[in-house]
Amino acid sequence: MKGISKGLLGSVMAMALSASPALANEPGGGYEGITAMYVGFIAAILGYGVYDIFFKKS
Repeated sequence: MKGISKGLLGSVMAMALSASPALANEPGGGYEGITAMYVGFIAAILGYGVYDIFFKKS
């Protein structure tokens, strides 16, 4: 079960980091860099939240 959860989480994060900037910006808009940083920051926060809730040993 843990292997499936980690694989699913990794797939979702990879898709969020790669697809969202491509869908959010038109080419040459000048915001590609900051959008990638923003999406990466949000994905890291969400990933830590999932880890904290489901995988952290207390």
